[in-house]
Amino acid sequence: MTDAYIFDAVRTPRGKGRKDCALHEVTPVRLAVTALQAIRDRNKLDTHLVDDVVLGCVMPIGEQGADIARTAAVMAGYAETVSGVQVNRFCASGLDPTAAPGRSTRPWRSRCTSCPRACRPT
Repeated sequence: MTDAYIFDAVRTPRGKGRKDCALHEVTPVRLAVTALQAIRDRNKLDTHLVDDVVLGCVMPIGEQGADIARTAAVMAGYAETVSGVQVNRFCASGLDPTAAPGRSTRPWRSRCTSCPRACRPT
């Protein structure tokens, strides 16, 4: 089995989604795009090397109800070959995407996986 390594971490901001709070107008996909761009830019990452974006998202409804991981990868300017998967594990939605690459880094599977977490603040 091929080893999996975490070489960078980016956290989306936390806050309330109420109308009087700072993140009210920031969409879930915008949070994910910002995290993916930061990973790419800070590491001079060639996104053609990324096989998959695994994104944890609690309560995938509305804008975040589609495949937000794939949408965010495209909007972040990642290569068109990058796939995306959204994971809804409620409180473990941040943990499970972190573990997923380790389960899929086999010689016949992923070489590089990106796992941000973006949810609309509540």
